[in-house]
Amino acid sequence: MRARESVWVPRMEADRFARRVFRGAAIYGALVLTPLYFAPTPAGARVEINLGFIGLALVFQGVFWVIGGDSQRYRALMPLAVLEKLVFAIPTLTLFALGRLEDAVAGFAAIDVVLAVLFVIAWRKLPAA
Repeated sequence: MRARESVWVPRMEADRFARRVFRGAAIYGALVLTPLYFAPTPAGARVEINLGFIGLALVFQGVFWVIGGDSQRYRALMPLAVLEKLVFAIPTLTLFALGRLEDAVAGFAAIDVVLAVLFVIAWRKLPAA
């Protein structure tokens, strides 16, 4: 019985960690992104691209929620979740380093980097099925 417990307990901890990380990311993302639908579009910006980005990012919050609901089942989606975070964070932080973006935007990109790292940790902690 001890051998089974030694495998079961770490798996439960990994599942709990993944659930908290992905569900927390989904809640955070929904809270941050939803108001952007109602924010004025900057002059010269293409409205459809702005709204499409926000919409796609909101859809991914649903994906994070689903992953958090059954992390073992949806483990294969976790690397894509990491890419979702980095596809915004890397260009944004690069533009910030070049002096082309405001501090606040870089702050949100930095949060995405932290979430990407947490997603990788959750993925690595879960055993492959």
